[in-house]
Amino acid sequence: MTNQIARKPVNEIKNVLSVPSVRNLFDNALADNAGAFVSSLIDLYGGDSYLQNCEPKDVVMEALKAATLKLPINKNLGFGYVVPFKNKQGKLVPTFIIGYKGLIQLAMRTGQYKAINSGIIYEGMEIKEDVLRGTLEIKGSKQSDKIKGYFAYFQLINGFEKALYMDVEEAADWGKKYSKSFAKGPWTTEFDAQAQKTCLRRLLSKYGVLSTEMQRLEKTEEDVDIAVGTIENNAVEELNIPSPQADYIVDEETGEILDDEEIIAPF
Repeated sequence: MTNQIARKPVNEIKNVLSVPSVRNLFDNALADNAGAFVSSLIDLYGGDSYLQNCEPKDVVMEALKAATLKLPINKNLGFGYVVPFKNKQGKLVPTFIIGYKGLIQLAMRTGQYKAINSGIIYEGMEIKEDVLRGTLEIKGSKQSDKIKGYFAYFQLINGFEKALYMDVEEAADWGKKYSKSFAKGPWTTEFDAQAQKTCLRRLLSKYGVLSTEMQRLEKTEEDVDIAVGTIENNAVEELNIPSPQADYIVDEETGEILDDEEIIAPF
């Protein structure tokens, strides 16, 4: 009991990251940027009391998913997050969730996009839809902080362009329909960011050019599983690292852990 009370979460995750074979995974994914990423992971874990209720080794494995996509996990940057969710057994499990800026980053890496953007429409701004072309025109200027809706837009280098607009009510309805954690998860704490991501993700999934990385995003658990297989056996035994393919399924939209019968296709 004394050891448990004296336990320092930051030291625990540092112990996991100090194993050479674990650190090599980040070195292989990020090369010279591995050190900065690992430092940001330690800071993230040390400053998030909820995340500290998750096993440090599990947090490291979820962060590795972001590393393989070369996306930072600093909360303030909006590219990706490692968020704790409860699984079917009521245990807190860390889950990597990509942010809307992360989606933009992966899309731009294809080299096929001339422009891509996602944002908020405030009171005073008006949306004029071109139904024929599937694009939008934004008129007026922000008059207050009251939010009316969210937009996403892209133009490919060949000139093809598409846009999507969702008002606040539509975004909320979408979250309620497809997110099992709508009342208690990111939709509650970061509604605007979730709404922007949903708008952009819907647009890209239907009309956009998907990069290899974006396609891999749906298989990151498999990728990390393969990477963990390269860890030396003694390191696995020392850390008791489980297979990243755990006995739960993640909601693609929110990262929430779902039962098999709860799965609903987000698109």
